[in-house]
Amino acid sequence: MRAPWHAWESAYGQTGGHSMATPSSEERAQLRELIENSLRRQGFCIRNGQIHLSENPSKDKMRRLHRLSVQHRIEKAQLRLGRHEDRLLQRIASGSEIDPAKVAPRLVEVLPDSEDELLFRYASLHWSIPTSSGYGRRLRFLVEDAHNGKLIGLFGLCDPVFSVGARDKWIGWNLDARKTRLRNVMEAFILGSVPPYSMLLGGKLVAMLCGSDEVRDAFRRKYSHGESWIRGHSADGRLAMIATTSALGRSSIYNRLRFADRLMMFSVGFTSGWGEFQFTNGAYSQLRDYAEKYCDKTAKHKSWGVGFRNRREVVRRVLAHVGLSGNLMNHGIRRELFVMPLAENAREFLRGEHQQLMGFHQPADELAAFFLRRWLVPRAERCPEFAGYSSESFRLWRK
Repeated sequence: MRAPWHAWESAYGQTGGHSMATPSSEERAQLRELIENSLRRQGFCIRNGQIHLSENPSKDKMRRLHRLSVQHRIEKAQLRLGRHEDRLLQRIASGSEIDPAKVAPRLVEVLPDSEDELLFRYASLHWSIPTSSGYGRRLRFLVEDAHNGKLIGLFGLCDPVFSVGARDKWIGWNLDARKTRLRNVMEAFILGSVPPYSMLLGGKLVAMLCGSDEVRDAFRRKYSHGESWIRGHSADGRLAMIATTSALGRSSIYNRLRFADRLMMFSVGFTSGWGEFQFTNGAYSQLRDYAEKYCDKTAKHKSWGVGFRNRREVVRRVLAHVGLSGNLMNHGIRRELFVMPLAENAREFLRGEHQQLMGFHQPADELAAFFLRRWLVPRAERCPEFAGYSSESFRLWRK
């Protein structure tokens, strides 16, 4: 993933300390072979220094491409979370525990070092693609069913990346306005529902609650004071827009998402297909070790310490160092990009044309009530299969 907005305020063009060590030709060759074999095991083809996919890969094929990275995350998390699994599973519903007419969604902000944080991390491992833990500023929420105390879904917001062509074109940003008002945008790094609520279109509910008044209030409380590390700008606690991407190609969850008669989310295009998830399986630790030993460090602000900005920087530098093309970072999986304006004049505000933000009135309880009427209850009547789901199916580590 690219650097968050505040990272671009650093001395981007400089490099840190230079490594004195020089790898042997054998070390370079071994790492090249490891990288290429890892990509092939995931299902990628490599020709002329580029990754190749079928022109329109199915969602099942895209899930298979992510499988090794997801499995690696699950294995890595077992030591930290495995001993808590029995307890965490008590917060996952079986279908028989859901009464569609009595579902009562509530937002719970996740606090550090809490049981809710353990549940957030545990549930995140069930996504079909590897998820980020977020960058920079972060807000995390669980969505629970107050009727039975079970988890419906979760979402996390973090700093957005600095430059996204489709998003920036939709807003109408020039460079100066983007530098000034990007702090008023957040990106959903994870967003979705868990079964059996996902069978009842719970992902739509979670997406709607991202835009609730309660989330804007939480953002204001947390980020309306202080200043940025680099330039000393005063913090601005006004949240004008949330952006996110679909997990696999086009999204049926975000598309046509409405509250009353108003669209809440807009599709603005697709990502370009560049990233580093294809390296974040078992191979990444070896890339990181190689980078630490042999590659020039990325310059950072003195308050952040010296190292690499992010995983993408590590992968890019290692590929160049061992003689592989940077085009291997183009995995070719284009995801649909959505934006959720949180005010009538969100675009004008973000362009710097308006100084006041005219936020929508979207209380969480009203959003939830609309979702229940519009989607959940009719879905439960049409698709009663959710009632057969067992929470034991959510278990990751068998005893």
